[in-house]
Amino acid sequence: MFGNLKATEKQLSDEEIKKYKSSYCGLCRSIGRRHGLISRTSLSYDLTFLIILLSSLYDCESSSGNNGCILHPFSKREWFENEFTDYAADINVALAYFKACDNWKDDRSIVSASYSSLIKNAYYDVCTLYPEKMKAISDNMSELSEIERIGVPRPDAASSCFGSIMAEILAFKDDRWSGTLRSAGMALGKFLYIMDACIDLEDDVSRGSYNPFRDRCGSEGNREYFYEILKMFMGECLEYIDILPLVEDMGIIRNILCCGAWNSFFRKYPLQEGTDDVSGSI
Repeated sequence: MFGNLKATEKQLSDEEIKKYKSSYCGLCRSIGRRHGLISRTSLSYDLTFLIILLSSLYDCESSSGNNGCILHPFSKREWFENEFTDYAADINVALAYFKACDNWKDDRSIVSASYSSLIKNAYYDVCTLYPEKMKAISDNMSELSEIERIGVPRPDAASSCFGSIMAEILAFKDDRWSGTLRSAGMALGKFLYIMDACIDLEDDVSRGSYNPFRDRCGSEGNREYFYEILKMFMGECLEYIDILPLVEDMGIIRNILCCGAWNSFFRKYPLQEGTDDVSGSI
């Protein structure tokens, strides 16, 4: 379900690209500092979105620099870190652990089993830091796995589970903005799950894997059908994002949600000639 929350850099300004990449490098540094070198292999651009969103919403002290690292020893990279970088690093490791365990359970992947063992202690550390949050995420992951195991045909059941996971992730703390962040996360999580399902539809059916849209495999009009569902959830997410007092880096946030998050969909279902892209329609 992850892998789609990445900016379309060609539509960002030079200053926005600099901020985006420095946040990504800061996330990598934080993962290594908090959870070790092996955990850095779980690095994902998806959690960079979380850093930029929360940093724009809350005032906090930040640090930055420009130097090499163990992964890029011969070239300097600018980096940016704050408390949300550390939070995103923890969530990144937890999600990587869940994914590895899920891959082992579904495909009996030895690589995934080995990787989950390597980062298990890091995951337990995250559970100690955020016991209630991690329990909520773990419970929803378990419920989602059960829905997929028994083959519940309704897409809203599975997508709501993933929406609840994203709601928990976005709500950094209980305050005046937590309700809005949870609502935005719920809509975004549904979008991400449906996106993954419609892109993998034919592959899932051919493998015999769960997909809530399997009955639509080979149907005409799938592009328009999926597009309307996805546009609805993304539109709802943006409505809540617009409620938040976000000023700094709003260009990056909207780029990720209105452009980057859709790239996989439009590679699978290309825009028809004369059709407006989604960034102008939601």
